[in-house]
Amino acid sequence: MGDPALRVKRLRRSAKLPARGSPVASGLDVHADLEELGGTIQLGVQPTLVPTGFAVEVPAGYEVQVRPRSGLSRLGVVVAFGTVDADYRGEIFVNMSAAFVEGGGYTVQHGDRIAQLVVAPVVLAEVEEVDELRDSERGERGFGSTGR
Repeated sequence: MGDPALRVKRLRRSAKLPARGSPVASGLDVHADLEELGGTIQLGVQPTLVPTGFAVEVPAGYEVQVRPRSGLSRLGVVVAFGTVDADYRGEIFVNMSAAFVEGGGYTVQHGDRIAQLVVAPVVLAEVEEVDELRDSERGERGFGSTGR
C-alpha cells in the first residue's frame, strides 16, 4: 500500500493547488490566492491570515503541518506554524506577519509561494493522570539545559 492521498478542493478558480518543488520534497508549496482582494496584501507587524483558495481532506491518522518557507524567513517574514486536523474542511489560511522585515512591511502578491504543507502521521495518545512521573537523566532542567 502506498502513501495516503491528500484530497484538495479548489474553492476559487484563481487558486493554485499545492505542489512539490521537486519530486522528493517533503513539503508542498502553497500560494496566496489574492485575486478577489485586489491582488496584494500588505503585511505588517500584526498577524494576517492570507487565503490560499483551497481546502483539504486529511487522511485519518494524519495531520497537515503549515510551515514557513526558508526564503521568506530569510527576509524576516514570519509564518506561524499551524496544524490542520483530519476533520477540518474549511479554507486553509496562512498566518503571516512582517515582524522582522526591515522597514516593517512586506507585500504578498497573488500567486506568491507563502508556505509549505507537510503531511505527517499522528499518534492519538490517551491522557493518563498519575501521581508521579518516572525519573529521567535530564529531570526538570529546562530551556538550554541540553547544551548547544
